[in-house]
Order: sequence, then C-alpha cells, then structure tokens
Amino acid sequence: MSTPVTPSPAVRRAFDWRLRFGLLSLVWGFSFLFIKVGTEAFAPFQVTLGRLLFGTAVVVAAMAVKRERLPRGASTWAHLAVAGFLLNALPFSLFAFAELTIPSSLAGICNATSPLWGMALSLVALSEDRPTRRRVAGLGIGFLGVLTVLGVWQGFQGLDVTGTALALLASLSYPVGWIYVRRTLAGSSHSHLALAGAQLSLATVQLAAVTPLFTSVPSSFPLLPLLSVAALGILGTGLAFLIQYDLVAEVGPTRAQMVTYFTPVIATAAGVTLLGESLSWSTPLGAVIVLAGAALTQSRPRTSTEGPARGSLRRPEREKTLT
Repeated sequence: MSTPVTPSPAVRRAFDWRLRFGLLSLVWGFSFLFIKVGTEAFAPFQVTLGRLLFGTAVVVAAMAVKRERLPRGASTWAHLAVAGFLLNALPFSLFAFAELTIPSSLAGICNATSPLWGMALSLVALSEDRPTRRRVAGLGIGFLGVLTVLGVWQGFQGLDVTGTALALLASLSYPVGWIYVRRTLAGSSHSHLALAGAQLSLATVQLAAVTPLFTSVPSSFPLLPLLSVAALGILGTGLAFLIQYDLVAEVGPTRAQMVTYFTPVIATAAGVTLLGESLSWSTPLGAVIVLAGAALTQSRPRTSTEGPARGSLRRPEREKTLT
C-alpha cells in the first residue's frame, strides 16, 4: 500500500490533530451505544448491514471527491474480500449479537483487548515481531485485567458468558485481519482510501447476501434506532476511517493508535449515563488493567536514530488504516 497523502497545512491549521483525535475517540466510544440502541429494533445482521451501507457510502464519496479508483486485479480483490470479512463483517456482526445480552460499556471494554490478542498472535504468526520482557508482561497484565472485568473470582456470576465471549471473539478478529493484511496486501501500490473503499464494499456485499437468509424485513422503522444505525455507519465507520487516515498521515500510527485507550472510557461513560447501565467496581478496575497491559504490548524499543524508527512503523500504519 502506498504512503497516505499528507493533509495540507491549511487543513491542519483549521482542524488541529488533537481535535480530530478527540472526535475519533468520541465516535468510536459512542459506536457501542449506537449498536445497543440499534439492536432494540433491528436484528444484529440488519444493524451491521446498515452500518456497512452508510459507512461505505461515506468512503466511496470521499473517493469520488479525490478521484480515487478502485483497485484492480483478481488477487487483490480476493484478499480484500477476506480482509473485509475479518475486519468488518465478522467483528461488526459479533458485537451486534453480543450487545443483545451484554451492556454496551462491557462491549467497549472487550474491544480494548484487541491489542492483547494482536500481541499474542504476532508472537506466533509474525517472525519479525520479537517478544520482549515488557511486552510479554503487558500480555499477562492485560489478560489479568480481562479476568477482573469478568469477575472470575465470583464464577462469572451475573455475567452473560455467551455475549461476552462474542465480544471478545470480535476483538480477536481484528488482529487476525491485520496479520492477514500485513502478509497479503502490504506491498500493494493502491492508496489506503481505494483499498478501504473496496474492502468495505465487499463486506457490505457479504452482509447483503447473509442478512436475508436469517432475518425478515422489519415491520417498522423506529426513528431513534434508525438514526443510531445511520450514525454508526456514517460516523463510526465512514467518518472514523477518514479521520484515522488523516491522523496517521500527520502524527504517525503510534500516536494515532492511542485512541484505543480512550474508546472504552467513553463507551463506559456513555452506557452508564445515557443508557442507565449498571457498573460494578471490578469493571472500571479491570478496564484500567487491560489498558495498562495493552500499552505495554504496544511498546517498542527506542532506536539510536530517528529514521529507521519511523520506517519500521510503515507496515503497522498500513494495517491500522484498513480497520
């Protein structure tokens, strides 16, 4: 994939990267609330299909404005179809099903385990990702945080195991998809925007094929759930990608990915204050432990020169912009 286009100085001055960072944190944090409200009236597959339809429309519109063309080549499209399934269709659907039985705040916290899964998988699948004591310690700390969130000492009392497992599986799907993209599409000459537009389009087609098989046409379209699905797609998928794409181009992937640590905080606050979700003491404590562990797994040893360090971030940068 090609290096993303750097935004113009005028755009940077008008919208400081900190404002865009905060907006991305809010959008992704509120996405779990939007899913919860959407599933109150629509089936999980319908929520996901609506999310992908609206999100794809935003990215395709951006492509049209920038006159980007869709990628060419059967192999590229085949890889993008797998990426669309692992990074969009599957996790989006799993989160929607999970939130039928678990609070949106818990789903947001489960999403924060994605870097932990990524660390564990990279030790096996990516030979260039060498484990360090700090990163292995972070992995252990992070999963201790997961057990704290789940209240393992209580025997998972009061916890819907199935819904929580689905949310954790959704979080696992992201790093599996990132590793697949890293192995198959890292050398593509197409832009991030073109690849994302094709990827989201293919994920939409996948959901469009599956949804009619398992759901029927809704008898009504309540306004609030409908607006939630629209916001989920337009903001949580389409606009979020464009903001992330812009952030990575300007401040680099390391700083941009720190949004991961703010998302569960916002998801929890939104769920508790706006949806009246209950919150036991172990949930925020476990979330803090998870985030601390995730931060350690993302740490990299400092190099003596700045140039190689920046160059080594190019591949992860390409992965993250596809999510």
